[in-house]
Amino acid sequence: MNTVSAQTSQYNISPSHLKGGSIFGALSDASIQFLTEQGTLHAVAKGEEIFSYGSKGDSFHTVLHGKLDFYKQHGDNKCRTRTIGFGEAIGFVSMIALHERVGSLYALEDSLLLEISSQLFSDFHDQYPFDFGILLMNLSRDMARTIRVLSNALVENDLLVKRN
Repeated sequence: MNTVSAQTSQYNISPSHLKGGSIFGALSDASIQFLTEQGTLHAVAKGEEIFSYGSKGDSFHTVLHGKLDFYKQHGDNKCRTRTIGFGEAIGFVSMIALHERVGSLYALEDSLLLEISSQLFSDFHDQYPFDFGILLMNLSRDMARTIRVLSNALVENDLLVKRN
């Protein structure tokens, strides 16, 4: 994983382009620029691991270009649960819940990611409070879509969720 600057990125990361992604939709150009300039841009190669099971969940990633595969782990079992594409985020739940990563993330193809640390997330709140509210709504909507897909998979596979 290589850190790159917004100026040297080979991909279009202009606010007008990024607004086409679900996480950045309806954000102001200035707030998107703040995130791309203050966040960490990572160029990752196909097959490269972005984070691993059990690592610290103190940031989340948004896909600016490419696709990622997330493998959820529970005990000794590991299962690919979703593919993350342009404008989607991964790792937000771990960051907000203050827990370690519950799986591993790999680049499905060459990709460009924006890593938003918990500190940058806090700074974004302070400097762009209106856009912060929109970003939270976008992230919540993204989580809701993921929950729906995963719960549908449980039903389609006739899996019973155990109750304690």
